[in-house]
Amino acid sequence: MSLTRVIEALLFSAQKPLSIREIAAAIKGAGAEDPATDGPNKFVRVSEAEVAAALEQLKVEYIEQQRAFQLTEKAEGWQLATDPKYAQWVRQLFPAPKPARLSAPSLETLAIIAYRQPITRAEVEAVRGVNIDGVLQTLMERGLVKIAGRAEIPGRPLLYETTQFFLDHFGLRNLDELPNVEELRARDLPLASPRAQPVSAATPPSG
Repeated sequence: MSLTRVIEALLFSAQKPLSIREIAAAIKGAGAEDPATDGPNKFVRVSEAEVAAALEQLKVEYIEQQRAFQLTEKAEGWQLATDPKYAQWVRQLFPAPKPARLSAPSLETLAIIAYRQPITRAEVEAVRGVNIDGVLQTLMERGLVKIAGRAEIPGRPLLYETTQFFLDHFGLRNLDELPNVEELRARDLPLASPRAQPVSAATPPSG
């Protein structure tokens, strides 16, 4: 029995992505004794660094063996998933209507929010030059955008930012993986008001 096989069993059984910390905790949580063999749990002192190394080993192993599944790292952890090239067959097991694609205005609005978050509705409209009420509502209903708080400017308008689902949907571990993120964040865009730092959404407006 090896550490990689233990981790493989955990990933196979999990219903969600597992972080390195969660994997290490599960391995240590098995206790000092292995009931299956009546022997010691030799991985009870495993470190997170050892788990990370074993994950990378598994990832390479699956690629070299050309398995039909792969080990992927998402924002919230590691997960086993079928190789995308087998999607047309796997999809037959899960017949469901395809979700409607986002419109061009929705994608443009989403991109502005993703690169300049947190951002107010007025600031997005200053960039796009049109009202975005309907588009913004669609993005929130799809779970791609959420309210991040209120801006410390007159009127204290709501601030918007992307969600964890946004990262998952586009296969990103974090916002730094957005294409040309530093260049586009630094680029000056027309603003409706001075930039402001977000405060808690629960903070009541000032009198």
